[in-house]
Amino acid sequence: MSPFDSRPTSGDIPLTTRWPEGAGTRGGLPQQALGRLIGIGVGPGDPELLTLKALRLLRAAPVVAYYAGPRKRGNAFSTVQDYLREEQILLPLVYPVTGRIPPPPFDYEGVMCAFYDASSERIAAHLAAGRDVVTLCEGDPFFYGSFMYLHDRLAGRFRAEIVPGVCSVVASAAALATPLVYRDQSMLVLSGTLSEAELERRLADVDAAAIMKLGSNFEKVRRVLTRLGLAGRARYVERATMRDQRIRPLAEIDPASVPYFSMVLLPGARWTGA
Repeated sequence: MSPFDSRPTSGDIPLTTRWPEGAGTRGGLPQQALGRLIGIGVGPGDPELLTLKALRLLRAAPVVAYYAGPRKRGNAFSTVQDYLREEQILLPLVYPVTGRIPPPPFDYEGVMCAFYDASSERIAAHLAAGRDVVTLCEGDPFFYGSFMYLHDRLAGRFRAEIVPGVCSVVASAAALATPLVYRDQSMLVLSGTLSEAELERRLADVDAAAIMKLGSNFEKVRRVLTRLGLAGRARYVERATMRDQRIRPLAEIDPASVPYFSMVLLPGARWTGA
């Protein structure tokens, strides 16, 4: 049993509770009567990469919300669990779909929108009751962070505060001990979920690049890099800064073993003027 299972949960607050009409706006409840929505980036996985500000707000908040898969705590929660206080209320937001997306007619977009709507309502119940809610986000909240979907739904009604975190791109560069860009070079960040043709088009003339969201997209990305003659420059890392971090040559990677938390970096050409 988890040592956190005996902590308070949000079960005392009906999930149908809604924030007061106009809360946080002219004519609604005063802002000081409402809780704050606080999104903190917990970084790429190493607990020591949590910022001092994030740690202060995390420990002060009465409610801690976090995304997780079914029957899991999630990476963001695992990163900060040793910093939490026993009396804090834990609010798990359990994804309805993880891993491979079921094929049509499954409505993935509709299911996820409903999930974010419901998650926002659960958080709003605490905010309307005057409790600050810290929401954990892997990496940085506004860099491919799932916190954004809560912010989009709640920031217009409640005060929101964002604490940036170390994102996976710079964490991967540090793990690989590889400078990303020099001087006037430009860098492109791409999602591996793009089509093969689109990846090839965008990578054809880059100074440097980071390709995220690999997982089942890895073999497609490797084919594109090979065709463009970039495979020799590419550096691969998975679970950067985590305990099970792994760095291997691109050619040796088994596509079936590639996790979601993996990345390919194309570093910029080294500047020889220094």
